[in-house]
Order: sequence, then structure tokens, then C-alpha cells
Amino acid sequence: MFERVKSIIVKEFIQVFRDPRMRTMIFVSPLIQVLVFGYAANMDVKNVPTAVYDLDNTTESRDLVRAFDFSRYFNVKYHIATDAEQDRLIDKSRVSAVLRLDRGFGRAVQGNRSASFQVVLDATDSNSAGIVLGYAGQIVDGWSARRIRERAEIGSGRPVEAPGVDVRVRTWFNENLESTEYYLPGVIALIVTVMSLLLTAMAIVREKEIGTMEQLIVSPLRPIELILGKILPFALIAVAEMCMLIVVAVFWFAIPLRGSLAVLFGSTVIYLLTTLGIGLFISTVSSTQQEAMLSTFFFFFPANLLSGFTYPIRNMPMLIQYVTYLNPLRYYLVILRGVFLKGTGVSILWPQMAALLVYGLAVIVLASLRFRKTLG
Repeated sequence: MFERVKSIIVKEFIQVFRDPRMRTMIFVSPLIQVLVFGYAANMDVKNVPTAVYDLDNTTESRDLVRAFDFSRYFNVKYHIATDAEQDRLIDKSRVSAVLRLDRGFGRAVQGNRSASFQVVLDATDSNSAGIVLGYAGQIVDGWSARRIRERAEIGSGRPVEAPGVDVRVRTWFNENLESTEYYLPGVIALIVTVMSLLLTAMAIVREKEIGTMEQLIVSPLRPIELILGKILPFALIAVAEMCMLIVVAVFWFAIPLRGSLAVLFGSTVIYLLTTLGIGLFISTVSSTQQEAMLSTFFFFFPANLLSGFTYPIRNMPMLIQYVTYLNPLRYYLVILRGVFLKGTGVSILWPQMAALLVYGLAVIVLASLRFRKTLG
């Protein structure tokens, strides 16, 4: 049995690596994807292009604008004087925020009255707009506290400490609040998922297209031997891709790897049972490689949306949150982020690992039964 399985594995490796396009897809494509996603998958909001519409033009209004411009969140690019300019800049997406200070702002501040100004936001991206609004509130609060302290110092003739609460924030696991550290482990999971699905589904369908599947069927190979011979090469390739992506993430993007490599690779092997099983199932219902590719993405895109990679699961409707428990990618993402960022081990991640093991065994058994039926 082992000799026959070994022969199939060697055949698969020869067939895969003799095709230059396949070699490019296996090794170069994931590397390009992780590099592109590593730089592009960044949800940090900084240097927001901003316009200033200052109708007051007093020392106080200019001081507030300066507080915005000196922060790392706002980048004042335009000073405008009409509503038409404001509308044009926002409509053409040249600015995402407009600071509008009406006449009387300076007098209100000098007279110890409540002064107001307007922040106009392009809320096409509601998430980014909400973050920008929070930054604006922090800057205004800091500016107001500084003005109160300066006024008190002038009245008393000595430095005065503004009353308040001394808040000291300590961030764990992502000390610099870099979104890349959160998203890049997820990118690794997505690449491993789509590559293992595609390779398994398309390789078996290719046998049907070129007419060699019939030769395998009439050979002395038993169905289980053929299944193992078809799946194991792509499992090894997926693990090799995982190693390459980890090296890029850790040494190029400086993503911390605080957990155990054994837990990381063990979980990956368990997860591959699911993806390889689904790829095997897709191969049994597809007649051409185009059908296999379309079926793969038909599974992949919903799995991606419901995994928590881009959108937090807790923000989804309750019914959809229950549906996400059927998604193996959800559990794998928790494991990857836990091992990379938190350094958690099996004692914490065992529920996710157990769920992946159950799903993986169930999928591989069902796919194998379907594959045997197809062979018969």
C-alpha cells in the first residue's frame, strides 16, 4: 500500500513542478499576495486630507486649526472661503474632512461662553468617518483643557493644573496599535485556504480532462490509496507555503510570533483536513478546471466574509453569528492570531482545535465517500 501511495505522490509532484505556470502559482503568487496585502491591509486612519473653512479668522480659531494640523491624524491641505469650494472638494474626494469655524467663535471663547464649530466629514466609509470623528473630539478636548489652564494661569499669575482624571492606557498584544499585525495572520490563513482548495480540486479534475483518470481507476490502486496519493502532496505544498509566509511576516513585516510553532503547524495540519476535503468534494462535482475554480470561489468568498477577517463577527446579526460557527476558517483565524499576537497555547485554543478536528474528519470522510462513488 505504501509503495503504491508513494508512487502516486511522486507522480503528483512531477506533474505539478514540471509546469512553470503551476510553480509560479504555488510559490510566487502567495509571496506576491502576502507582500501586497501586508502593505495594503491597513485600517489605520492617519493624515486625513482636510480643508479649513475659517470665517472667524481670529487668534482662537487659528489656534484650534493649528492643533488639528499638528496632530498626526489631520493634514490641512486647503484653506477655502465659500460653500461651493467645500462641496467641490468633498464631491471630488480631495478632502475627507472640513473644519468650519463661523464668525463669533473667538469672541465666544474670550467671553467664557460655549463656542462651537463644525466638522464636515465624507462618511462614504462609515467606519473611517467614525474613527476620524473620535480623533476630532480628542483634539478639541485637549485644546479646551489647555485654554482653560492658560486662562487660569493668567488670572492667578502662577501655573495651574487643570483638574481631571489621569488616564494611563496600557495596550496588550499589539502595543503600537498597528492594524497590519492584526490583519497579516488573517492574510496567511486566506492564502493557505484558497491555495489548498484550488490545488486539490483542479489537480483531480485535470486528470479527468486529459483522460488519465480512467487509467488510475483500472490500476491496482484502491480508492483510499488514490485519495491519499492525491491529497498528501498538496498538504505538503500547503505546509511549505505556510513556512514561506511565516518567514515573510516575521522577518519582513516584523509581525511578532509569540506562540509555539508546534501549535501553529499542528493546527494548520488539522485545518488542511477541511480544505483538502472540500477540494476533493469539488473535484467530484466538476468536469472541467473552470468549473472547479468557480466552485472553489463560490465556497471561499462566503467563508471569508463570515470568518471575522474583515468584519467583526460580534457586529453581525445574531442569526449570521450562529451561521459563522459552521465556518472552519473562523476557528483557524482565532488560532493564528492567538499564536502570533498573544502567544496562547493548546490550553486556551483547544476548543478551536477540537472544532477544526471534528469538521476536518467529517469533511474528509464525506468527500472520500463521494470520491469512491464517483470512481465506481
